[in-house]
Amino acid sequence: MFIRTQSNGERTYLLLVENERVDGRIKQKVIARLGRLDVLRANGDLDRLLKSLGRFSEKFSVLGAHRNGEAVTTHTRIVGPALIFERLWNELGVDEVINKLSSARRFNFPIERAVFLTVLHRLFQSGSDRAAEKWKAEYAIAGCNELELHQLYRTMSWLGEPLTEDDKVHPAAIRTCKDLIEEALFARRRDLFTTGYCVF
Repeated sequence: MFIRTQSNGERTYLLLVENERVDGRIKQKVIARLGRLDVLRANGDLDRLLKSLGRFSEKFSVLGAHRNGEAVTTHTRIVGPALIFERLWNELGVDEVINKLSSARRFNFPIERAVFLTVLHRLFQSGSDRAAEKWKAEYAIAGCNELELHQLYRTMSWLGEPLTEDDKVHPAAIRTCKDLIEEALFARRRDLFTTGYCVF
């Protein structure tokens, strides 16, 4: 069922029609003649008819509410970067290494997620931890919605925390928790033929 026009000289009429099959062929059957298009527009009957019909259509109700400024505001989030990088993150075992090294500290927030957020932010848009905390609002990143700025600062502090004197390789080189993560990741991927390289 649909509306179509029919012209008669200079006048155009609106018709409510439906298709029906007659002897194997589709023909249009006029259900109702709604009147002259120019008159329906001039006296507002066309708008009233549409509004009246719209009460029975959920889609039209949403569009009408949007037109009148009554629509529900929605928020979209970008999913691509987190989906792709999360898989690589897990395949490399970064999540397991961080969780294992941080388990003794008993952080009251998911520190692995905080590291993931800051790394992801630096990969796609460099900036500070403050910028990362604001940036995450536009992205769908699992486990990161509740992270706050002070938790990102604590995460960076933990990564840069110097190890004990016994763990220092050389007095001039202070090793940190970040070094332990890098070494653990290297050990996970090492095989019989793996060699180290020094890059300047």
